[in-house]
Formats: sequence, C-alpha cells, structure tokens
Amino acid sequence: MKEQRIILKTPRLTFVMWEEGDATLVQQLHSTMATTRYLSGSAPWSLEKAEERLRGWFEEQARDGTTKYKLLAKDGQFLGRAGISKFRNEQFELGYSLREEAWGKGLATEAAGALADWFFERKFASDFIAFTHPENAASQRVLRKIGMRERAPILIDGVLDTAFELTADKRPAKL
Repeated sequence: MKEQRIILKTPRLTFVMWEEGDATLVQQLHSTMATTRYLSGSAPWSLEKAEERLRGWFEEQARDGTTKYKLLAKDGQFLGRAGISKFRNEQFELGYSLREEAWGKGLATEAAGALADWFFERKFASDFIAFTHPENAASQRVLRKIGMRERAPILIDGVLDTAFELTADKRPAKL
C-alpha cells in the first residue's frame, strides 16, 4: 500500500492529502441525491466535476497550505472529505461531506472540531466561516457543537444559506 501524507489524526479519523486518481472516490461520495441535495447544484457529481474539484484541492493546498482533505476511518476505509479552504478566495471556510453509511455516528462533529483546533493552532487566520443549506439541520447542529455562532445568511447559487463563524478566542477549550 502506498504511504499517504497524513495531515491530522483523531481517535477515529485520519485526514490525508488526496492523490492523483482519487476523483473516482470524490465522484462516488457525491453520486447520490442524499449526498448532494444540500450542495451547489443539488445533483450527483459527474466524474468530470469530481476531477475539477480534486484539481482545485491540489491548487488550494499548494497556495494556502490547507484544503478539503480525504477523510479515512481508522481502518483506512474512505469516509468522505473534510477541511478548511478559502471561500471565494477571501475568508477561510470549513466544509465536510461524509458517505451516507458514516452519518449519525458523530464523525462530522469529530472532524469539524479537530479541524478547528488544527486551523487555530497553525494560525492560518483568527477566524473561519461555514455555511449550510437552510434545511440542513444536522450540519447546523455540528457547527453549533464545535462553538460556531450564527451570523448573517449568505447567498450562494440563489439559496440564502445559514452562515456561521468561529473565532480563535471563542473556540471552546479541548476536553
């Protein structure tokens, strides 16, 4: 097995940098209406879209030192993607997407909390944002659990999304 570049580890998760050829994993992650209904476009991703996003993540990592990473379970199983990258080349934004079979196990909260700590420890910036489709209550709960506070909504692709912000001084202490 090829050695992967580990970015961050938690008790149940490993964040690694993507590899060339991972577009099929990205496309599989976003291949159903359930996993794309709250994303821009609200439709399953083509392989071409997955390849485009993968190229973007490589560019973001090279430029900003952070992006959306491949998320693996402790046993190496692909779970999804999670990370912090620049939104519209301005503010840093937290984002994550998990395979359906990983939902409801606290993995999104574990990933988001670990990323927040990692981001602030490395001093990328003093704050970051996140946003969700207004109907995505599960993701809103995750963001609130890690200490994010709601702010003015943000218009994305014609949808007024619920927006959140977290500043380093408002991040709850690690337990």
